[in-house]
Amino acid sequence: MISPFAFSPLAVLGMGPMEGLVVLAVIILLFGAKRLPELARSLGKSLSEFKRGKDELNKELEAGRKEAVESAKPVIDTNKTS
Repeated sequence: MISPFAFSPLAVLGMGPMEGLVVLAVIILLFGAKRLPELARSLGKSLSEFKRGKDELNKELEAGRKEAVESAKPVIDTNKTS
């Protein structure tokens, strides 16, 4: 039988629910309960900024790829007389 915790994000790290609670308790002790929302907000902003930068880079790479394909197409001269 598969554990209900097998699909949790902590399972990816090889941690069970008890280890997750210990980590959460240590984080609360280190930073304090008042500072946790501030840390979560800054983490969320950082992740969204990273995602925005990744999306912009992908758009630039795709535009460059299209430009390279267009410039690599051979030009056929139809005015040649044999």
